[in-house]
Amino acid sequence: MKTAVGLVGVGLMGHGIARNVLGRGGFPLTVLDHPGNQPLDDLIAAGARVASSPAALAAASDMIILCVTGSPQVEAVLAGEGGVLEALRPGAVVVDCSTAMPESTQKMAAAVEAAGGRLLDAPMTRTARHAHEGTLNLLVGGDEATLREVRPVLDSFTENVSHVGPVGFGHRMKLLHNYVSIGFMALLAEAAASAELAGVDPAVLVDVLAKGGGAGVALQRMAPSMVAGDAGAVPFTLDNALKDLSYFRAMAEAAGAPHEIVDGVVRALTGAVAAGHGQAYVPDLVRLLKRP
Repeated sequence: MKTAVGLVGVGLMGHGIARNVLGRGGFPLTVLDHPGNQPLDDLIAAGARVASSPAALAAASDMIILCVTGSPQVEAVLAGEGGVLEALRPGAVVVDCSTAMPESTQKMAAAVEAAGGRLLDAPMTRTARHAHEGTLNLLVGGDEATLREVRPVLDSFTENVSHVGPVGFGHRMKLLHNYVSIGFMALLAEAAASAELAGVDPAVLVDVLAKGGGAGVALQRMAPSMVAGDAGAVPFTLDNALKDLSYFRAMAEAAGAPHEIVDGVVRALTGAVAAGHGQAYVPDLVRLLKRP
């Protein structure tokens, strides 16, 4: 009998995960009906079932993957009215692929355990394209034996799965990762805006950076926007970037760690979001940071 999988959050990332759980993995899949989903037609045609509530999804699943926005959504799906915890199967595993606050994750892990299940926090890195290709990276916090148990399902949509510590450490590592990644991209956006306003050819700037200390994945992702104004290489909204960096800042502050640099990035993101650009993608900062 193959593991029955439930998936909450069929958005840009979750849709690719669902396709690979069904197609590459061949696992029976139930997805939650939600207005924020991508179209489900291809998943239903491939055999996915649709549940009307998180509780109904939990009742049909041995393993539940969460791919939602952040901690408030995770807590609502798990512990809210009609939530997963109301119908969790004994021994079921919840795999939280969202980006969430570690303290909330630990609280939810205790609630899942009290309901007879287990929780792994397994946030993703890479992009929606990698989700559809089945080459995501996961940063997993939690029990190693539980991770081994669900690894066949995770392998259907990932390239690398790293066990980074106990519950909550997956989300700690993800916040660190996203701070570095988004911070690099924000820095490049400001440099590109400054260069263009100073009359520097953006293509020359990208070439110089690529041959020197600015080379790397962040530059590769930002280059289309820096040179041609094409922000589609990183379909990650400024709303989400601000949420992630706000989570990181809260984690750093709680640990007594410095946060002067992230404060500057958060101010830049807050300004763009407050100006009505929350649904713009991170590479759009090149355009938004220009001054008249």
